[in-house]
Amino acid sequence: MTEDILINISPYETRVAVIQQGAVQELHIERTSQKGYVGNIYLGKVARVLPGMQSAFIDIGLGRAAFLHIADIRESRHERAHGGHPTTPIEKLLFEGQTLMVQVIKDPIGTKGARLSTQVSIAGRMLVFLPYDPHIGISQRIESEAERVALRERVQRLVSPEDKGGFIVRTQAEDASDEELAADIGYLRKIWSIMQKQARVQGAPSLLHADLDLAQRVLRDVVNADTATIMIDSRENFARLTNWAREFTPSVIDRLVHYTGERPLFDLYHADDEIARALSRRVDLKSGGYLIIDQTEALTTIDVNTGGFVGGRNFDDTIFRTNLEAAQAIARQLRLRNLGGIVILDFIDMENVDHREAVLSELRKALARDRTRITLNGFTQLGLVEMTRKRTRESLSHVLCESCPTCGGRGHVKTPKTLCYEILREILREARQFNPKEFRILASQAVVDMFLEEESQNLAALGDFTGKPITLQVEGIYSQEQYDIILM
Repeated sequence: MTEDILINISPYETRVAVIQQGAVQELHIERTSQKGYVGNIYLGKVARVLPGMQSAFIDIGLGRAAFLHIADIRESRHERAHGGHPTTPIEKLLFEGQTLMVQVIKDPIGTKGARLSTQVSIAGRMLVFLPYDPHIGISQRIESEAERVALRERVQRLVSPEDKGGFIVRTQAEDASDEELAADIGYLRKIWSIMQKQARVQGAPSLLHADLDLAQRVLRDVVNADTATIMIDSRENFARLTNWAREFTPSVIDRLVHYTGERPLFDLYHADDEIARALSRRVDLKSGGYLIIDQTEALTTIDVNTGGFVGGRNFDDTIFRTNLEAAQAIARQLRLRNLGGIVILDFIDMENVDHREAVLSELRKALARDRTRITLNGFTQLGLVEMTRKRTRESLSHVLCESCPTCGGRGHVKTPKTLCYEILREILREARQFNPKEFRILASQAVVDMFLEEESQNLAALGDFTGKPITLQVEGIYSQEQYDIILM
């Protein structure tokens, strides 16, 4: 299935949309002021070691301390690989004030700091360099065993026995010549050499190596044999990316196109409309059913509903067809919204075991197009499907949105009646402590209207009880939950 890639670049933001069959399948947004840290390598300083959690906090200069678990420490991983379980506790491996070279494997998300690893890797066009690991691995996406063996042997021939480190062979290496592989090896070793020199002269915390920007990562990681065109709407950045591709990804040069149309690039495939829909809680299906997507810090839940769909021959058939369509839509929404972590899918209950297996099979097939690692389990006893999707960067909603200042992210606000009773209780509390001439309530129009209508009797009764007049004043700039009680 062919795809097109749209790259919209401005001084403050880079946006990328992957288009298949005229529809947006993936969205990536990177803002200059909020650029991600995944892949960056730092010289950090151990701020605190937590033996009880077998973890440590590392200062890498990001303001918030980053998190390092013992499972991501190189020496501990080596022990697990050879002995089954780590035997050395973290307090024997790290101490406060220690200088450490670390790599970000997860961006800061919500209140959590970045997650780190000491198993440093440097990604190239066709290879990933592992400075501390002599192993030569092959990408899992290369499925042919004969091809895997041939690639491993080719790389082994190109690596000098005296050189330290190992490599992971990426899918882009399948059609590469020995000269291209050798050039990639030389490039990666040169970067590593520069980093080692910087680590010797720079103090901690400091940045040793930054990952590529979003547009460059797209050329390196997203473009594949199915990519037809890569359209870029900036002449300056088209030239920059062409020069970069000429050196590092020459196979994509003939697919780079400078878009010069009058309409904005993202308008061609209604990508901006798709971004707006991707921020909505509800996703309508063509059949009339719909999904409800709720994202929390711990997990994401997706609920499938039939809505107005009644097109099946019977009720079971209607449910089955809705769930099949939902499986396709769920896979697309996970990519569009960049949802990660634990995902719980609540399909409409199906009694037929064959229907369940068919829906699960359709979901697996749709998820196979995802570039992110996914683990999918079957139906639980409660009829839910549990899955995980690797989370390395913020979701689309976290990049573009913030918690509502009115409800504080709860998704609902107190009713005017609830607020009236809250205000009445507060006035009673104030009357017991102070002796003002008058109580003045400053509130939103909805709360004042409630006091003037349904709650007028309760307001008058409180005034009689306290012996003080109570007046009302509308504040147009107040949200529904905001109010003040002024003691006059």
